[in-house]
Amino acid sequence: MVSKSLDKKTNFLRRIYLWWKFDGQYLHKDFIYGIKNLWKWFPVIWKDRDWDDHFIWEILIFKIKNQAKYIGSRDLHTRAKRDAEIMMTCVRLMEKVKNADYHMEYTDYCVDEFDFVDSDTPGCSELKITEISENFDEYFKKRSTAYRKVMKDGGVFGSDSKKHIAMNMGRLQHDRARKILFTLLERNVECWWD
Repeated sequence: MVSKSLDKKTNFLRRIYLWWKFDGQYLHKDFIYGIKNLWKWFPVIWKDRDWDDHFIWEILIFKIKNQAKYIGSRDLHTRAKRDAEIMMTCVRLMEKVKNADYHMEYTDYCVDEFDFVDSDTPGCSELKITEISENFDEYFKKRSTAYRKVMKDGGVFGSDSKKHIAMNMGRLQHDRARKILFTLLERNVECWWD
């Protein structure tokens, strides 16, 4: 009976000793680091909303940028610089996906005029888009691989007008960027530690 209570006390004291040895003595550093993190993350979290993927991208971009700076500057393992480069590539792809850069790239090659006209419904108006000029042939040359793929397989936007072909190319490029991003993350994210 006495030995059981003695074993419990020694186990309890042993756990306290181990906790202090591995965690407890660093409490003040953890507290300071936590305060710094709160300060650093505050603007990102303050602007966070739950209704759109834009905010998910903002958090991921912020996290991976910080980790790339940390790992790249410390350079404690042989792949640290390369890991930081891959992380920044992921950040650039995230920016492009978040901003729909590829979706909207075709608009750099055309000039449209937008006008609201009265509709049949009283108090409502319809958007009328008039194409002023276009230079989609230059866009098709710039993205020739996407052009060939769209011409072969078609796309979401049905007609064969140059504008719809360009829109399909933008969608294809956007999907490719997203797939490359998630492939890079899948292959590398577990290796990003210091």
